[in-house]
Amino acid sequence: MSQPDDTLRNEKLIRTKEQWARDGRLLTGTITAKDRLPPGQRAVETWPVLDLGITPTIDPTSWRLEIGGLVQRPASFDLSAFNALPQSVARSDIHCVTSWSRFDNDWQGVLATDLLADVKPLSKARFVLFEAYDGYTTNLPLDAFSQSDVLLATHWQGQPLSVPHGAPVRVVVPQHYFWKSAKWLRRIQFVATDQPGFWETRGYHNVADPWAEQRYS
Repeated sequence: MSQPDDTLRNEKLIRTKEQWARDGRLLTGTITAKDRLPPGQRAVETWPVLDLGITPTIDPTSWRLEIGGLVQRPASFDLSAFNALPQSVARSDIHCVTSWSRFDNDWQGVLATDLLADVKPLSKARFVLFEAYDGYTTNLPLDAFSQSDVLLATHWQGQPLSVPHGAPVRVVVPQHYFWKSAKWLRRIQFVATDQPGFWETRGYHNVADPWAEQRYS
């Protein structure tokens, strides 16, 4: 998978977040039952915009989502074909590793379970890799991607996603820190072995469970 262009991404921001990982910034050392607010988090009402300093220019008429790897039915969706998949709405919370959480986000899009039913992963598929249009990558176990609250979102709070928040399509994985919810989704690959992504190779936890406070590796 490609990585973000070094001439475009915000290297100062990335170095700062790598230092956070080395310092264990924000860690409380607490593991809790799944209370609504994970340890070390604070509830906010805004939705901060976080990225690598790159906002890709994506023409909705040329956007494609490529799905391949260990699946029976590889697929390439344009936006019209993607929107023709079964559409669902879901409400969930956001938990960002930078310590904020936002409750009651209403999403619309395609549930991961419906996408999986369409492409049919092979039995040896164990992990899912996401690649974004800015070159960002992240990873999940297939079991985590197949949870009932995971979806590929096109709308938030009844409105189309804005470009800074990942339009036209982003991943939403509520049970993990939000860096696992890749914006500007371009490709999903199903693989047999794990391949850590951008932040996972820069000191951030491979699993990213907020309730276990898995901020850093």
